[in-house]
Amino acid sequence: MTTSVPDTLESPRLTARHLYWQGWRVARIAEFLDIKAPTLHSWKERDGWEEATPTERVEGALEARLVQLIGKEAKEGRDLKEIDLLGRQIERLARVHRYQETGKEGDLNPNIERRNAGEKKKPRRNHLDEAQIEQLKAAFLETSFRYQLDWYEAGQKHRIRNILKSRQIGATFFFAREAIVDAFEHGRNKIFLSASKAQAHIFRNYIVQFVKEICDVDLKGDPIVLDNGAELHFLGTNAKTAQGYHGDVYLDEYFWIHRFQEFRKVTSGMAMHKKWRQTYFSTPSSLGHEAYPFWSGELFNKRRKKADRQEFDVSHAALAGGAMCPDGHWRQIVTVEDAIAGGCDLFDLEQLKLEYSPDEYANLLMCQFVDDSQSAFPLTLVHPCMVDAWEVWDDYRPYAPRPVGDRGVWIGYDPTGTGEDGDGAGLVVVLPARTVDEKHRILERHRLKGEDYAAQADFIKSFQAQYRIEHIGIDVSGLGEAVAEHVEKWFPTLTRFRYDPAVKGRLVMQAQQIMRKSRLEFDAGWSDMAQSFMAIKRELTASGRQYTYTSGRSQATGHADLAWAAMHALSHEPIDGPAEGAGQSLMEMYE
Repeated sequence: MTTSVPDTLESPRLTARHLYWQGWRVARIAEFLDIKAPTLHSWKERDGWEEATPTERVEGALEARLVQLIGKEAKEGRDLKEIDLLGRQIERLARVHRYQETGKEGDLNPNIERRNAGEKKKPRRNHLDEAQIEQLKAAFLETSFRYQLDWYEAGQKHRIRNILKSRQIGATFFFAREAIVDAFEHGRNKIFLSASKAQAHIFRNYIVQFVKEICDVDLKGDPIVLDNGAELHFLGTNAKTAQGYHGDVYLDEYFWIHRFQEFRKVTSGMAMHKKWRQTYFSTPSSLGHEAYPFWSGELFNKRRKKADRQEFDVSHAALAGGAMCPDGHWRQIVTVEDAIAGGCDLFDLEQLKLEYSPDEYANLLMCQFVDDSQSAFPLTLVHPCMVDAWEVWDDYRPYAPRPVGDRGVWIGYDPTGTGEDGDGAGLVVVLPARTVDEKHRILERHRLKGEDYAAQADFIKSFQAQYRIEHIGIDVSGLGEAVAEHVEKWFPTLTRFRYDPAVKGRLVMQAQQIMRKSRLEFDAGWSDMAQSFMAIKRELTASGRQYTYTSGRSQATGHADLAWAAMHALSHEPIDGPAEGAGQSLMEMYE
């Protein structure tokens, strides 16, 4: 039995292989080592010299040199350095082999491996650095009108601000920005309350958009919890869900909140500590609203002895520039004309005077309270209909493709007048009650202006994609007939209303009956819907022989269009309410 002798580093076979990998030709190697060429070709084929990878060739050379240096007895300093260098190269090649197997970059680069092995830092949620906060505050101040900067300065000096304002002068927009800037600067909690949770979330939308626009940072969460610990809560008027928080309070449209005095006790308790601020702001509603004594100072005096009572002047002349009052409130009245004088360039005052009747102009834009004693729908009748839809309507999905599934809805439409200066059109979508114990719910309300009859008809038709429509009621006076003809092509069973005192009287009385039985609901944030009902008054006709219902309706007005549209929809219910078992079956028609 014979055994082969293993090759050593000095063996001709290994030497020949290294020379070949260095680029020598076989004939030259044969001459240099004095070995026959056929022998070299045999070694080349058997040992796979040609098939060796670059790393294998380098490893072979490293191995040969490293073993040679290690075997050297008297090592010099340069030998030790070379040994260290070659050892590190072998280690590097080992990482290359691992990378070829796994494909992980960490196997190739030890720095990446160490970085990945360490504990990762979580990204900072809802965070702005100092430079970004300064940038945000600068943008806030630069984009504010003069009267809004007065509000800001008052907030720095006084604990309670109480503001009566015109519609659409940017109060919610401003206070949302003021709040987020202060929350980032000082870490103070903010609590936003409104007549409904949906209305309160308008604050949130403004805040998220502002920070994204200026700092390109997405604020997340509800509530929003900033990196510095400040919490921003957005709440409706449900006293049970509104308790337990503390921070600066912003109460929006408080003249439209039902049972205001009860809710005010909850909200003021959130900001009871002296470091917290309270901000109340609203458009005016009725003199009979619970909030009016709170505004006028009557509530303050009511709880005190006659000798301790104070005089309150809440006239526009006294409060136009803002004033500190005896109850510790800084009050101000800002009409639309004050806003224009304060730099707001968003209004055309002359056009507004054309669009609204004198009474409506005074209430909506000049901060005058309504005397609803002559209204067909006084605030005391309308208020119980106003609910926090997000809290109460748990079966309504407003952002779903089919918000109420396969349930049918009623649509009421009050068309627009002729041309851009005509009165606005109103459309409401009502989810009808199925039994006398259920309530009708106004799911959507829309106003259109300046659209021709074809565009109005197309707008009504667009609701087919979301709802199964059972009824459409349209006032066909004037342009309404043209709209009805277009709608009739795809909804032939629509109901036409030709106004006269009898028709108006029937519509109003049916709506009053539904409201008195507490069978109508709409979102409490829709103050325009409430104002629309309150604008309808009972008056004598020109002949003086009978009563009719008016709302100052002409080319100059159109504020009650939402109420009339709602009544067009509600008229589909029988006068004595839904029949027993109505709405329990479903039939669909397909073309």
